[in-house]
Formats: sequence, C-alpha cells, structure tokens
Amino acid sequence: MSPKKPLKPFYITTTLPYVNAEAHLGHALEFVRADAVARTKHMLGHEVLFNTGTDEHGVKIYQKAQETGVPTQQFVDAYAEKFKSLHKLLGLKADAPGEGFYSHFIRTTDPHHVAAATEFWKICAANGYIYKKAYKGFYCVSDEAFVTEKDMVNGFCPNHPGVPLLEVEEENYFFKFSAFSEKLAALYTERADFVVPHSRFNEAKNLISQGLEDFSISRIASRMPWGIPVPGDEAHVMYVWFDALVDYISTIGWPQDASSFEKWWTETGGVVQYCGKDNLQHQALRWQAMLMSVGLTPSLQIVVNGFVTGESGVKMSKSLGNVVNPVDLVNEYGTDAVRYYVLRELSMFEDSPFSRDLFKAAYNTGLANGIGNLVSRVMRMATTNGVELAAGDAPAELDEKVAGHVEKYEHNKAMDEIWATAGELDRFIQEKEPFKLIKTDPARAKEDIAHLLAGLSWIAFNLRPFLPETAAKIQECLDTKTMPSAPLFLRKD
Repeated sequence: MSPKKPLKPFYITTTLPYVNAEAHLGHALEFVRADAVARTKHMLGHEVLFNTGTDEHGVKIYQKAQETGVPTQQFVDAYAEKFKSLHKLLGLKADAPGEGFYSHFIRTTDPHHVAAATEFWKICAANGYIYKKAYKGFYCVSDEAFVTEKDMVNGFCPNHPGVPLLEVEEENYFFKFSAFSEKLAALYTERADFVVPHSRFNEAKNLISQGLEDFSISRIASRMPWGIPVPGDEAHVMYVWFDALVDYISTIGWPQDASSFEKWWTETGGVVQYCGKDNLQHQALRWQAMLMSVGLTPSLQIVVNGFVTGESGVKMSKSLGNVVNPVDLVNEYGTDAVRYYVLRELSMFEDSPFSRDLFKAAYNTGLANGIGNLVSRVMRMATTNGVELAAGDAPAELDEKVAGHVEKYEHNKAMDEIWATAGELDRFIQEKEPFKLIKTDPARAKEDIAHLLAGLSWIAFNLRPFLPETAAKIQECLDTKTMPSAPLFLRKD
C-alpha cells in the first residue's frame, strides 16, 4: 500500500477587533468558531496556522485615547493585552509548532506589519490603482467607513442606528475598486463556495452587479494622526481598513519571508477568513481586489457569521452600549460553557438573540443535566463495579460526520452529532438499567457498562475541537478509572 499523500497546510484567521473598548460576545463567537475549525483540521492531520490579533489604528481608537487622556500607544498596548488574556480564557489552542500547530497574534502597530502595509501601498500605487481627489461624504466612526445615502437608514448607518454620521470634506487617496468588477465576478464564478453561507455570497454578487465605486484609503494626518503614514506623503495616513487587511499576509511573512508566504498562502490556496456580516464587502470584495492589485492570489474562503443581538434584536455593539462581556460569562460558568453556547446554541450564519436566561437554560440542559450528568452516572457504575474501557474501544480519529459538518462550518450540527450519542447512552441506561442488572446478571451488566464507557470515549475524542477542557476531563476519568473529582458542570438555579 502506498503511503498517504501529505495534506496541504491550512491557514485560518479571524478579523482583528478594534481595541477601543472591552471585548463582547461577538468577538468570542468568532474566536471560538475559528479555533474549533483550526483544532479540527489539526486533528485531521493538517499543519495549521491560526491567526488572530488586534486592529489598533483609526479614528475611533484615537478619539477614545484622547478622551481617556492616555497616550494612544499606551492605550492600545493595554487593550491588546486584554484581548490576549481573553484568548486564554476562551481556551484558544496555544502555539505548538512541534505538533504542527502555530498560533499568531498580530498587532497592526507591530513594526513588521507597518512595513508590510507600507510596501503593499507602494506596489498598489506603482501598478496604477491609487489616485488622489477631493471628496465629500458621511462617515460612520463606529464602522470606520463612509456611508452612501442609498445605504443609510433614516439618515443613519444601517449598522449603528441613532449614532450621528460625520460629514467629511477633504482630499483623500482612493483605491480603484471599480477596475476589478470583471475580475471579482470571474472569481465568484470560478469558486462556487468562495463565501459561506450562500445567502451572503448572493449579497456579495449583488454588490458587484450594482457597480463598484472607488473608495477612500487615506485620512488627513493633521486631523487624525494615528495611522500608518502614506508613503511619500506624510500629510496623510492610511485608512484603517486598507492597513488592517494587510495583516492576513504580513502575519505570514509577506513581503520579506518568501518561504513562509509560499507555505501559508500559495500551498494552502489562501486563508480562510472568519468575519461578521457587516464586514462582507471589506473581506469578500475590497480585500480580494486589493490582493489582485498587487499581483497576489485571492483568499481561500470567507465565512460570514450573523450578529449576536440583545433581546430587542439589535446587534451587540460597543458603540451602542448593549454588549455582554464574555469574561464575565467565563468567570461565572467556565470556559467550555461559553464555547458550548457560541458553537451549538447560536445560529452559525444568521442573527441570534442573547440573554442570560437563555444562556443559563442552555447550560443546564446541555451541560449540567446533559454531558455532565451522563459522565457522572457512567463513571459511578464503572468504578463501583470495576469495569474499564477496553483498549480497542478508544477511537483513533474524528467521526466522519462530525468532521464533515465542520468542513461546512456548521459547528452546531457537529455538536448535535455528539449530543445525539449522549442521548443514546442515556436511553441505553434507562432501558437496560445496568445498575440493577449487576445484581442478577453481573456479566451482562458489565458488558453494558463497557458499552457505555466506549460511548464516553467516543464523546471525549470528538469533543476535543469544541470543548477541549471537558474532553480532557472525561478522558482523564477513563484513563484513571475514577469518578470526576467534581461535577463537570454544576447546575445553576
């Protein structure tokens, strides 16, 4: 038999959150979902690079630092550390290069990123895709973007109702976005799964059909100095989105480290980008055109999440003040409870309402009364009766259905497979009652308990990408043949 062909490396990134305020549940959703994909790919045998970081330039960060009276660099340094700490709290897989897993945390104030963004601008300009003109328009500080009148809702940005727009008139540099309509349309025709889900792909196609307009990529430095200087014209700084998107290639060494870039961009086919639906145009259209403008190939895929909303249905947003800090949820319920909620309970692609009551109900049903209770019951029967997991009953690879759902970024369906198995084990206990049978037919009862242990082993193995702490605790019980030292999930009243 010929040896297996090595799998291609796999590169995935989140968007970089702005560091103008504390993290919210939407950030946790994106981090954890990308982490689950990265872990799954790693378990399937891919060498994986997982990129996250912080976006540290732009108007709203500069204004927030001014309000607090803290030097801007000091302000962003503090928030970058908070986001690094959040990654640990959310259980994101740590960097393990010897095991074929690499975690990158990039900051857009990092010197190597500033150098890459500067070089990107120079190449784009040399290729004829940057020009300068006077411009007047309405600017949404929260989105760091101009809003056309046709896109406004009652005079406001559609993503930030009630937040006044700024009317801006100045001379800016522009990117020739309009020059890439045909190339983007051809990309979309060639790559039928370029944007996930299909509904968002249709939105992106519709944006092309409406006509692409050139967009501003600089700001006047005298009014907003916190940005990367435009090469050859320090009276301007780069527009934050033009700068930040370059992180997807600067983090893998572009343009200095050709071998790293070759491995993580050319060999992988590009990056898988997780983003929110309000970033669709930036990620699926503008960034792809920018890549084309400097002669680089497009990204591999764009995965678009819906919003986490309050009970009123309004998107959670720092600017609207309706956010839930995931740190508070982790402190109260634990890391894997938050991971469980954003991976299974929230819609993968559409908007999902959040409330603490909904969270607690899901926690009690799926975790405390679900997996947690099952593990306690099975391990109690096993330890009491001296039953162990048979060596041949431990799985060696992810279940095909579980892995297949993650390939489609449908984490909730993957976890449904796991919880379906847990439900089957619960029903098996109710029907077979091995805890009673042990008195009359101990051999049969022990066979039943061994079957339950095999089921727990399958659950523990397949939980690894989603609830790594819980998976490890279940595996420890199986390895040490002991009860959990404490309930995996304490019920919340």
